[in-house]
Amino acid sequence: MAAFLCGTFTGPTTAQEATPAKQLFGAAKLPSAADAEPLGFYAKGCMSGAVALPTDGPTWQAMRLSRNRRWGNPEMIALLEQFSRDAAKLGWGSGILVGDISQPRGGPMLSGHSSHQIGLDADVWFTPKPSQPLSPQERESMPFTSMLDKSKFLTVDPKKWTNTHARVVMQAASYPQVERVFVNPAIKKKLCETWTGDRSLLGKVRPIYGHDEHFHIRISCPPGSASCRKQAAVPKDDDCSSKAFAWWFTKEPWAPPKPDPNKKPVKPRPVTLSDLPKACAAVLASSSRSEDEATFGGSAMAYTDQPAAPSPVKNIEAIINDPPVAAANVPIPVPRPLQ
Repeated sequence: MAAFLCGTFTGPTTAQEATPAKQLFGAAKLPSAADAEPLGFYAKGCMSGAVALPTDGPTWQAMRLSRNRRWGNPEMIALLEQFSRDAAKLGWGSGILVGDISQPRGGPMLSGHSSHQIGLDADVWFTPKPSQPLSPQERESMPFTSMLDKSKFLTVDPKKWTNTHARVVMQAASYPQVERVFVNPAIKKKLCETWTGDRSLLGKVRPIYGHDEHFHIRISCPPGSASCRKQAAVPKDDDCSSKAFAWWFTKEPWAPPKPDPNKKPVKPRPVTLSDLPKACAAVLASSSRSEDEATFGGSAMAYTDQPAAPSPVKNIEAIINDPPVAAANVPIPVPRPLQ
């Protein structure tokens, strides 16, 4: 990437500078032909050399395929594949349903997220993967399921939330490379009240707006990623008694902003390429991987035999200390550009 910046790349064009960055990155259909690298911050950056989560795996399915947002850093894709196997082992259906990861070259998205820009974020639905694979149409139209009781303020619905939900969220937080797991404040509160496992892992579970229909996994900058900007460390304790967490259950976070009658309205300026790390212009200008490289082994790879979900295990510590190994007849994909 550094050689490319210093060699053939001459900088963004005038048209690129005038175009919102979300349109430029949203138009990219394939990743750049470069080494995998996260560039910038989770909410202000891009990525080179992305790989894609296969649309179908033995213990996962990618959702909302039309968005073309199942691209990520190889570390993120490998983590999702491992987590999907562990979730199935915990009794989470036959695996996980994966929502948005990132666009092929990362960057700001046309809609939905402010983060997910450097390939180190991924959304996992609070709906287990069903035993029968979902059709492409079902993946587009299947509704989300909120874990909240809509009749009560910030309260988890006991008819929907189960101990398995809790184990799956805490399993996601258990991996060393996972830095944060974002959930709705009500879900964090429920875990604070009921979790009896390793309480220090609760410090990784962070409350945030929304996130009642899915949880958001964020991994740390991979080793050697000099251009990846790190985030502040999470609390080492469970963070269940902090003032910052209690704030979510006051009126302040949910109150509409009060307009200042003396302040002239300012039209928001869209984020442009110049607002992102300089290397992001090179990522956009870089050639794409060839069509042959855009599939694993040069051809589509299909999973025709869906394995039965493993037997659930009650003790999550047993899973953490002894990660399950997939059966020999289950194909385990390796990092690839597209599948």
